[in-house]
Amino acid sequence: MTPETQRPPITPPPMPRVPPVPPPPMRAAADRQTTIESGEPTALNLSATATQTLAMPAPAMTTHISTPPSSSSAPPPPPQGHRPAPPPSIPGTARRLPNGAPTLEHLIRAAFDKGFSDVHLGVGEVPRYRNRGEIESTEWGETDRETFFSWLREILTEAEISQFEKTLDFDGATQYEFARVRINIFDSLHGPAMVLRLIPLKILTMEQLNLPPVFKDICHYHKGLVLVTGPTGSGKSTTLAAMIDYINKEMPKHIITIEDPIEFVHRSQKALIKHREVGIHTLKFDNALKAALREDPDLILVGEMRDKETVNTALKAAQTGHLVMGTLHTNSAVKTIERILSLYNPSEQEPMRVSLAESLVGVIAQGLCRTTDGKRAAFHDVLINTDAIRDYIRKGEIDEIEAIIPKCTFDGMCTMNQSLYKLYEAGRITEEVALEMSPKPNEMAQMLRGRV
Repeated sequence: MTPETQRPPITPPPMPRVPPVPPPPMRAAADRQTTIESGEPTALNLSATATQTLAMPAPAMTTHISTPPSSSSAPPPPPQGHRPAPPPSIPGTARRLPNGAPTLEHLIRAAFDKGFSDVHLGVGEVPRYRNRGEIESTEWGETDRETFFSWLREILTEAEISQFEKTLDFDGATQYEFARVRINIFDSLHGPAMVLRLIPLKILTMEQLNLPPVFKDICHYHKGLVLVTGPTGSGKSTTLAAMIDYINKEMPKHIITIEDPIEFVHRSQKALIKHREVGIHTLKFDNALKAALREDPDLILVGEMRDKETVNTALKAAQTGHLVMGTLHTNSAVKTIERILSLYNPSEQEPMRVSLAESLVGVIAQGLCRTTDGKRAAFHDVLINTDAIRDYIRKGEIDEIEAIIPKCTFDGMCTMNQSLYKLYEAGRITEEVALEMSPKPNEMAQMLRGRV
């Protein structure tokens, strides 16, 4: 045996046992949080230290992912049974789609911040806004089909998108934290398109809208038919919402609204308000209106009186002790009466004239015009069903009604020309705007020159 093999082995001195020290809990939570934010996988060392770290409770991780930054004001809840609203945007999130196009919420928010009323979108078109009656273009490029359907997926379910592709039309509404939006989607020559009407969550009062005092008097009627008419975009819904809001604050009544879709959402105050949407809470206007007669209402709001059946039921409700408010697309108070009567055959018109004369409270025809400060103001044609008006309706002498309206200002009546002239006298509109918006420009010109 060699000397090397006879040498005794060298034994290292024993090391002191030091128990492993786990990392601080805060550091472990922070490490996990960083890993989640970066999206990179983490290699797990299944040692005693790692096992202890994994066994720790993880409230910090859950809170970090699921809780968005707090907001100072929570959005009002959408109507029960309605389509769920899009999620509110979180500060710092991307406001563009992967292809660089803006999100739909970004477009709607920009329109809301600038006070625009409508957003126009379509395949092959540049996004545009409606600015106080005029169309304005945006800096975004033409919309392709992929972008358009990405916008649809922000506000519609897959079932609703399939419904649109099948029927080629879609009506609905949704709600963001800053505004409600009425949706209309349709197909066109270049591809699908949609128009989004912005409806503010805050309902303006009649004083803020500068509506005539006679509007409050109409709200105090207990029964009868009140019609608010005008072309599309003339502010009919805003005026009706202000009248309903006044009743809601002042009178203990039961109000049922039937709309397609629901636009202004009221919260019950002194009055009890129930909203119903055609297509979601009822199938037809006429069905809901008939059912409302058995629901103990004081006031029924019909979003639009589209056909003879709806008019018949509304007149029946007005005659049985309810106040009914509705809208029509006509340009003047007198034409509204003619429009209702034209729904019936000549043999039916005489009994309908009697029914209308007994039920009608008043007709408000409305338009909007640009003011000198860049905003818009409403002008009205107001007809109140006095004894004289009632006699003319019964006899069918509709032309005589138009002649006596300007002479009955004591009863709250006025013509559109008189309303426009008041705006001109107050310096709110120019002479050119008064002539442009007047239904009778020759008469308006004489009024401006002091001849009438």
